[in-house]
Amino acid sequence: MCAKNNIIDQLREKLALVSLQNQRGLILQPGAIGDCILTLPLAEFMKETVCQGGVDVIGHTEYIGILPGRSCVDAVRSMDSMDLHRLFAKKQEFELADEDPLIMAFADYAWIATFLGEPNSDFEWNLIFTAYCSHSAEVMTLAMKPGDGYIKHISEFYKEQFVEQSGLSRGELACSELGRRVESAAEEHKSVVGMPMIRPTPADMRKGKEILAEAGVMPTLKPVIIHPGSGGAHKCWQLDNFLSVARMLAGESAEVVFLLGPAEIERFSASAIAGIEDVGRILTNLSLADVLAVLSCAAGYVGNDSGITHLAAALGIRTVAVFGPTDPAVYGPLGPAVTILHSHASDFAEAPSENLQQQICEILLA
Repeated sequence: MCAKNNIIDQLREKLALVSLQNQRGLILQPGAIGDCILTLPLAEFMKETVCQGGVDVIGHTEYIGILPGRSCVDAVRSMDSMDLHRLFAKKQEFELADEDPLIMAFADYAWIATFLGEPNSDFEWNLIFTAYCSHSAEVMTLAMKPGDGYIKHISEFYKEQFVEQSGLSRGELACSELGRRVESAAEEHKSVVGMPMIRPTPADMRKGKEILAEAGVMPTLKPVIIHPGSGGAHKCWQLDNFLSVARMLAGESAEVVFLLGPAEIERFSASAIAGIEDVGRILTNLSLADVLAVLSCAAGYVGNDSGITHLAAALGIRTVAVFGPTDPAVYGPLGPAVTILHSHASDFAEAPSENLQQQICEILLA
């Protein structure tokens, strides 16, 4: 009798594992490019454990559009093209019609992790109700930021929440083959990423060379890219630091190209931009796909705590990230060739730092 039960249990477990090959996962990520890139370890973890049928992302296409074909993400959809705002209605007032587009939007997914909404909120309740209109699904609401005192990398925080809320860490499941697979995947996905999370295509590299050639960079040269901006001015190392780094690199015959987005064009004065032009070439207002293309042709990269720095690191480029007030242990960029220099100076955003300038040049010229 005992042997018979063991055989039945083994068959059930095998059937459960086989079903995972067809199960798909979905991540709702409303954040900007840095947030989306820091979600990639979670997406890969989901694919390796319970979503072997694939993982999709719903978010802002200007940030997530680069992911399919270059990362573990299989497909993306624009949250702006969906009626997700309906999910914020009071649950007592929430209604769905037959063949409602919202039902169809979530019908393919057995596992849904959302960074949109709050735990135990109307949004979460409505999302669960919507998913259950077509099938049984696991829905987890994940916090975007950890609480004070969290000391591990944020990508670990995302995976820990997923494992805990999904029940993958509890009871008999933890002792099953699936549990062992989860444990193995968790062990492999430590905060240090050994391989690039984003892989440029040959078309990306061709496009990058074209953009650089138009800017006057010789096709045989691989430039150092400098991006002196960030979403928050308090995260930006004082501009003269980047100019000094550019001069030192140029003195060692390195080609330097500055990336300036709309925020930098608006933030920097005309004289500041003229100062940048004196020490390097400038590329402005590129799409994120074009930025990726340019980075794929780079010998190195220097930047602040920004989404573009996370992109450079994820591409596997030799990346130097300069952090000021943000804790890099939690929010640092992930990649196989990343060096983080953390300044605790109170005048980080206001004064030059010759010591950090020298360190950056030594790293990039090594």
